[in-house]
Amino acid sequence: MDPENQSLCDRWHNPWTEDVVAVIPVANDPVQGLFRREVPAQVSERTTTFQFDLFPYYENPLVGEERFQAYSPQPIYQAAELFKLTVATADLQQDTPTIGDVHLCWSRMGPWLPWMKMGDRPGYLIYSATGCKALTVEDLPSLLQAQLERLPQYREAPSEYREGADMTSWLYFQEHFEAYLEGAQFPLT
Repeated sequence: MDPENQSLCDRWHNPWTEDVVAVIPVANDPVQGLFRREVPAQVSERTTTFQFDLFPYYENPLVGEERFQAYSPQPIYQAAELFKLTVATADLQQDTPTIGDVHLCWSRMGPWLPWMKMGDRPGYLIYSATGCKALTVEDLPSLLQAQLERLPQYREAPSEYREGADMTSWLYFQEHFEAYLEGAQFPLT
């Protein structure tokens, strides 16, 4: 978002490098997984909060290609993602396929995104977000509704596990690097 007028930003002026670069919103489709352990929960009479923390650590898929040196030369991708999901305890005791009232808290600390063109400059990004489950598209902010008009593939969540590897922002950048250099509007349709 543009901090001046709260509109969607498709270009970003990097204050450290003075470059103007195309913004690539997260378009990681799919990202899915199974919990292979119990998820800790704080249970009270009124609410239950599930907490799960993820610490991704893997080889950076952009390393080794000269064309990505100015974007993401670090050999390892490492981050921390901290999630809390809060629901009414009574809703967990109902026999329903979904819970309508869900509140989310998400924090993340990770490396510069490749599209920011920060190269090997020291530093990292900190994300902090809260939200709740929208029951219909009409419950979303108008800016997101407009994006869903342009990107209808994001209107419905998949109903089942999809085969294939998860998409990351680094893989997406690699896959669409030429469109990025051409200044395309992201996410691509």
